[in-house]
Amino acid sequence: MYRLISAAVLSAALAFGMSAPVSAQSARHVHQSGNTFHVEACAGPSAPGTARCHARIVSDSAGNVLADRGRNGVHMAAGVTRNATPAGFGPSDLRSAYGISGNGSAATTIAIVDAYGYTNAEADLGVYRAQYGLPACTTANGCFKKVNQNGVQGSYPAQNTGWAQETALDLDMASAMCPGCKILLVEANSTSYADLAAAENRAAALGAHVISNSYGGGESGTTSYESAYNHAGVAITVSSGDSGYGVQFPASSPHVTAVGGTNLARASNARGWSETAWVDAGSGCSTVYAKPTWQHDSLCTKRMEADVSAVADPNTGVAVYGPVTSRTSGWQVYGGTSVAAPLIGGIYGVNAGTVSYGSNPYGSTTNLNDVTSGSNGSCGGTYFCTAGAAYDGPTGLGTPKNATPF
Repeated sequence: MYRLISAAVLSAALAFGMSAPVSAQSARHVHQSGNTFHVEACAGPSAPGTARCHARIVSDSAGNVLADRGRNGVHMAAGVTRNATPAGFGPSDLRSAYGISGNGSAATTIAIVDAYGYTNAEADLGVYRAQYGLPACTTANGCFKKVNQNGVQGSYPAQNTGWAQETALDLDMASAMCPGCKILLVEANSTSYADLAAAENRAAALGAHVISNSYGGGESGTTSYESAYNHAGVAITVSSGDSGYGVQFPASSPHVTAVGGTNLARASNARGWSETAWVDAGSGCSTVYAKPTWQHDSLCTKRMEADVSAVADPNTGVAVYGPVTSRTSGWQVYGGTSVAAPLIGGIYGVNAGTVSYGSNPYGSTTNLNDVTSGSNGSCGGTYFCTAGAAYDGPTGLGTPKNATPF
């Protein structure tokens, strides 16, 4: 028997226009963070040689995504009034929490790499940006560009709803942090490491200063694809995972910024916010990749994941406008380290400075909020899965105080 839906989730349901049953969601496992239920956007685990996206979507206790589809012409439940402000943290909240004041510029391009197509990417992004007063980012004004993995504007891969939901999250988070940046969406043909690597190389070839990746899978057999994440001078952010303690690729590449996850809450302190490690964020010691020279933790002799972190807990999730079903879009609340990777990518875009792989934050730890509590699994009490003072696996060096470390 399913647990009764909590008051907090019921309130979210009312704010969104009640639950939106989605048949594809029924196969996804229902998780709970605090009083909030949520499901994976991409069901897993991923098959060998493939990756799975790391987005989580707030749902009811049965796994039905909670969404307000009224803005897209879909009738809401009788007697329900849509809120003017979507539930979940918006750009002003996130920029406040992480001390970001700059908007970036059109001289900087943030690339989003995801699998499969997303037909309404530009239109849905337009709704998000208009809701929060962000400048329009369209093909017409030169801000937005969508290509396939061959760099062609057309012949896009078929849409997959879960990956389109992931892509909506990525586009919205990059926009929230760097509203002045250009956005390049590169759609890989499939979830195979080969296709995702091709899309990654395409993004770099098209001049991206930042490439955000919110997906991962097993490390085995990945060495032939790692070079796709090695582009000097390009900030490549990768989500650490959404299955708790354990290493995933490409976050374990020594040439990327691996981004872990936190629970972000308002607080009565000088910062106005507090954070703890999110229980489902990925972390751990690679068994494949060498330790980068800028990483100095003591117990892991190879690449340690993560480097930095940001909000990921669906219980303190972010507002996203994107697909609810294959045919309709609406407002939803998302979590997962898929939030954190494009958020950090957006901050790299705001800074727009010289990037040396994932080393930059290690030279600016005073500009990071140290996250000292929480755990994402069982590791004998070590920093591999337990947050503590200074570096730890789930949250890395911590979360941004400002854009300086990036």
